[in-house]
Amino acid sequence: MQIINFISNIAMPMMILLIVIYGLKEKNKVFDTFLDGAKEGLEITLGIFPTLIGLFVAIGALRSSGILDMIIYFITPILNIIRFPSDLMPLAMLRPISGSSSIAVATDIMKNCGVDSSLGIMASTIMGSTETTLYTIAIYTSCVKVKKTRGILAAALIGDVVGMIVSVMICRVLS
Repeated sequence: MQIINFISNIAMPMMILLIVIYGLKEKNKVFDTFLDGAKEGLEITLGIFPTLIGLFVAIGALRSSGILDMIIYFITPILNIIRFPSDLMPLAMLRPISGSSSIAVATDIMKNCGVDSSLGIMASTIMGSTETTLYTIAIYTSCVKVKKTRGILAAALIGDVVGMIVSVMICRVLS
C-alpha cells in the first residue's frame, strides 16, 4: 500500500518533469508553449461561459419552480405501466441537464432508501449509464461553434432514456 501512495504522490511532479525534459530535448520554448496553451484555454473558457450561465439559470428555475413535481404527477400512470419507479423520476429528469443536481438527487435517494436498496442500486446504475447530455452538448458545440444541434440532442436524449430504462430492467432482473 505504501508503494501505491508513493507512486501517486510523485506521479504529477514526474509528469511535469518529463514534459519539461522532453521540451528541452526538442529545443522547444517550454514556458512559452505553456503560456500559449494557458491563453488558449482561457479563450475557450470565456467562449463557453455564457452557455454555462444559461444552463445554471435554467436548472435553478426548473428545480425551484415545482415543474418537476408536476411532470412526475402527470406521467406516473405511464411509469407504472413500464414499471419505472416514480421515485427515480427526479433523477431521470435532471441527469441529462446537470451532473451536480443529479448527484444531489441520487444521494438523497440513497440516504432515504439505503445504498443497497433496490432504488439505491437503480439510481447508481442510472448515474453510471447516462450522461449530462445538455451540458456536454452545450460545451462541445459552443467550443467548435456548431449551431444546429437538433440531431445531436435527439440522439443523445434517446440514448439517455434507453440507458435509464435498461438500468432499471437489469437491476430488477439481477435483484
